[in-house]
Amino acid sequence: MELKNNSYLIQGLDVLKIAKEFGTPVYVYDAEKITQQLQTLKNAFSNQRVKIKFAAKALTNINILKLIREQGAGVDVVSIQEAHLAIKAGFKPEEILFTPNCVSFDEILEGVELGLIINIDNISILEQFGHRFRHKVPCCIRLNPHIMAGGNHKISTGHVDSKFGISIYQLPHLMRVIKTNDIKVIGLHMHTGSDILDAEIFLKMAEILYGIAMEFPELEFIDFGSGFKVGYKENDIVTNVYDLGLKLGKSFENFCESYGRKLEMWFEPGKYVVSDAGILLVRVNVIKTTPATVFVGVNSGMNHLLRPMMYDAYHNIINVSNPKGIQRVYSVVGYICETDTFGWDRKIHEVREGDILAIRNAGAYGFSMSSNYNSRFRPAEVLVYKGKAHLIRERETMEDLLARQVEIELN
Repeated sequence: MELKNNSYLIQGLDVLKIAKEFGTPVYVYDAEKITQQLQTLKNAFSNQRVKIKFAAKALTNINILKLIREQGAGVDVVSIQEAHLAIKAGFKPEEILFTPNCVSFDEILEGVELGLIINIDNISILEQFGHRFRHKVPCCIRLNPHIMAGGNHKISTGHVDSKFGISIYQLPHLMRVIKTNDIKVIGLHMHTGSDILDAEIFLKMAEILYGIAMEFPELEFIDFGSGFKVGYKENDIVTNVYDLGLKLGKSFENFCESYGRKLEMWFEPGKYVVSDAGILLVRVNVIKTTPATVFVGVNSGMNHLLRPMMYDAYHNIINVSNPKGIQRVYSVVGYICETDTFGWDRKIHEVREGDILAIRNAGAYGFSMSSNYNSRFRPAEVLVYKGKAHLIRERETMEDLLARQVEIELN
């Protein structure tokens, strides 16, 4: 989204016209930005046999998945339902990495039946997998390196108290299970969480993986997860993926030489691909002044964008209706009967009732984490593709809320 001639535009389309055509609240995604982000990653690791597996949980609209598939990427899914969505979007089963957590073994079996690449992060599940399939069905192993990445415990998944992955301190037990059950391991995986800024974190993680990889003679790939930091505020420092490509690429080449053959390097970005490509457009319902604060109440809330309340996430908020107005300080809040604040004490160009605000960096973990809390409808989704705005999800209706409810006679 860019400001030009006093109007905010996406691929030349006026954002206010998009809001008028499709209503608010509405998620709007820029297809051009998504393809640019994917291309940047490919360029950064152009000297490697790299495969990008988009983290579907970030944004599961089937049209977004189709767009990503057309760019030559694969997909990482965390539930069997995401796997079915990916297949419907055109991904081949062998292009899908299935990385569930704390699921039943029945769900693992469904993944095997679909032909997915199974990524296992639990020794109990691994034992059951080995008993059932032995060497016939290969798998990937997710390890927990015990590295605290980023500064937010809520989005870090590689620390010592995380539920994700098999601890590297359990390696002797892990190797016994693999050997006893003759399990074919074709991949090793680590993901330490989001907002990793420093390439040194990836290099530290890589060194752990390289040492462990020598115990697995049948590897085809090493998956370094993702966690590339994106910018939320003006002048935010972000992950330099080109610097990472040079440093991690070199270390990976050295490892492959020691290993005896070239392996594939995998990443599974979600936020990096779609975060900045998405905005949430909301309408201002009311300006409410209290002795301490001026609240801007909008026609959306934590039911549509949970990240600010769940992760203390910062999302820049822009008044697209009044881009040249005097800046004043507001707290932007939602219409949910909870404390659902999008942003405290924000400098925003003067806001009036009826104005349209754009909440930025809403492409990742926005709609995919939405709910019907307070019996509110989920919003519409729009994709701007090749200069045209396309409705890719209809706004929910009362019929949608009642569709799965079964009325009974109460005497």
